[in-house]
Amino acid sequence: MLGTAAGEDHPARHNGSVTTIAITNQKGGVGKTTTTVNLAASLAANGQRVLLIDLDPQGNATMGCGVDKHGLELSVYDVLMHGAHVEAVTQRAQDAGFDVIPANADLTAAEVELVTASVREHRLRDALARVKHDYDYVLIDCPPSLNMLTVNALVAADSVLIPVQCEYYALEGLSSLLNTVTRVQKTLNPQLRIEGLLRTMHDARNSLTNEVSMQLIQHFGSRVYATLIPRNVRLAEAPSHGMPALVYDAASRGAIAYLAAASEMLGRHGKQSTVAVPESTAAVAGD
Repeated sequence: MLGTAAGEDHPARHNGSVTTIAITNQKGGVGKTTTTVNLAASLAANGQRVLLIDLDPQGNATMGCGVDKHGLELSVYDVLMHGAHVEAVTQRAQDAGFDVIPANADLTAAEVELVTASVREHRLRDALARVKHDYDYVLIDCPPSLNMLTVNALVAADSVLIPVQCEYYALEGLSSLLNTVTRVQKTLNPQLRIEGLLRTMHDARNSLTNEVSMQLIQHFGSRVYATLIPRNVRLAEAPSHGMPALVYDAASRGAIAYLAAASEMLGRHGKQSTVAVPESTAAVAGD
């Protein structure tokens, strides 16, 4: 399931402004990787030039894009630790219209090696400087922990998108993450901001889900995306086929919800969505 070479069928390149978004939550199991892969596909469907960076040693985003993590000659590890050029490592996501810098278990070593490395917090940012005019969006799938890989993502990013599952411990985990973002702002990346909170695995039939959802809105106001990502079988199945839900089943509620989230993101950035989101999206938030 190897992806094709990066850049094939790529929209015309221009010297635009790239937006780099770290997608992270120190709490696992909240749909972080699902969000990264499906937002990348949905933004690409809207004509945006997208690069997905897998910074999780598990390599789930890599596999979810149709790139075989076991057959990599070069990975994001080589970018961070050996100075490999981003262009040499990048692959094309299978049938999804965006580029991927893949990861595999080699990245586990980087977690340790970066601790004693020089210029350790800025390696990803510096590597991306070479390709900043080639993309409209760079989405970084972070590991579910605060380590030097996550710090590299936060230093490279313009903003942080936080997927949140509406459950009892959601707010507790958010507090820890927001403290981390504040520390990075103060010491390493003063321009870093919160992109927003995206509610995932939403089930409107669950009273606790609705209660936590309202608490998030009370605490964070307009930072909470209006779009709700539902629990959806197709979203769960798509990664095993090496493709985003939009490619696997474009009519599924999960695929439609991420199209709506991408449209909302584009609107927040002053851009026009070019893909009509089906009317059934209204039901995504409520059924």
